[in-house]
Amino acid sequence: MKYIILKISCLWLAFMTVSCVDDIEAPDTPTPSEVSASGTLPVLHIETENRRPVVSKDEYLNASYWLDPSGAEDIESLGSAASPLPMQIRGRGHSSWQSAKKPYKLKLGKKTKLLGMPKNKHWALLKPSENTVAGLRLGKLMNMAWTPDFRPVEVMLNGDYIGLYFLTETIRIDENRVDIHEQQDQETNPDLIKGGWLVEVDNYRDDCQITVPECSRWSLTIRYHSPENLSEPQLQWLTDEFKAINASIYSADKSSTEWEKYIDVESMARFFILQEVMDNPDGFHGSFYLHKDMGDNARWIAGPVWDLICYNREKTDYTFRMKVHYGFTPHWIGELIQYDNFRQSVKSVWAEVYPDRLSEIYDYIDATVLPLAQAWKNDCERWSEDPTQTARLRADRIKNALRRNIDWFDNHGR
Repeated sequence: MKYIILKISCLWLAFMTVSCVDDIEAPDTPTPSEVSASGTLPVLHIETENRRPVVSKDEYLNASYWLDPSGAEDIESLGSAASPLPMQIRGRGHSSWQSAKKPYKLKLGKKTKLLGMPKNKHWALLKPSENTVAGLRLGKLMNMAWTPDFRPVEVMLNGDYIGLYFLTETIRIDENRVDIHEQQDQETNPDLIKGGWLVEVDNYRDDCQITVPECSRWSLTIRYHSPENLSEPQLQWLTDEFKAINASIYSADKSSTEWEKYIDVESMARFFILQEVMDNPDGFHGSFYLHKDMGDNARWIAGPVWDLICYNREKTDYTFRMKVHYGFTPHWIGELIQYDNFRQSVKSVWAEVYPDRLSEIYDYIDATVLPLAQAWKNDCERWSEDPTQTARLRADRIKNALRRNIDWFDNHGR
């Protein structure tokens, strides 16, 4: 009898274990909703082939789309229900992909101008956030080399309302985006592999990446976005390049200018200030993009900015020194701040942007976030999220955080 009970218990445990694993690995798919679009924003309609659910971040599904201006001024309709336009769709993101409301990557059939943004095939549908509104606007106010633009839309996927999204330009080499020379995949000519790079320092493991020692305590993981498929010479050059950058930044001689041969000082100063103003603890270890053009004097440019958060806390030190609830390590900045040329560049950029240019951010947040009130309300209802998180509350929260951070940086950080 004990044997039978034990055997049944083991079988039940095995069943539950398999069930739990399946629950973890299988992403939730949106359930049909009775909530509808607010009628206050353009509506992007997407239909996948045979109405298949989007469950993969790796494989695109064939789909079609049309854009209904829904009364918005100066917005042209694109396609129609009767004559939709071709596209492909897949999932995107890391932790955000695990939530009920999914972010998506779109690839249109041809380069298309969407909602006033320049033509391109590649776009992202991001979950809306006041942090995105503030962070991307700050990138423009800070005169970063290029910063993605976005437009709020409501989305219907296979006839189901899936809420408010930010239709956003993705980061890629293009004349309308990161406007640099585009290096070819599998290039072997040593003269042609020194420029045309778009890479990202991140914390997630991926096939298209290298890992090099940053210092004696931790390593630097670099994902290469362009080119995507590297020859052995390209892989070796990129590895050697970042080993040399790390060695120069971690020099014991903080009067050395060796690191400036590799990195554009001013762009790094602008990037640093933006992370501090946002109080973004991910700034130097997650979604940390760098790009390098072709040319004898070309250096690595910091940016574009992406995936910004605001910790909304009392600021008492540089963000990269303040504790967070996770253990990722900021790269480089703790060393760079010790170089006099970097600190002088930070002061120079701050004098350029503060107070006049940065003061524009508050009116922009109100003008962008407050009109989303009804769409955000419907989105919260669709996904059973906190209805007290109104557009007004979101706008005031990020503005108050920015004021605190800007005041602290003006008094202590520059």
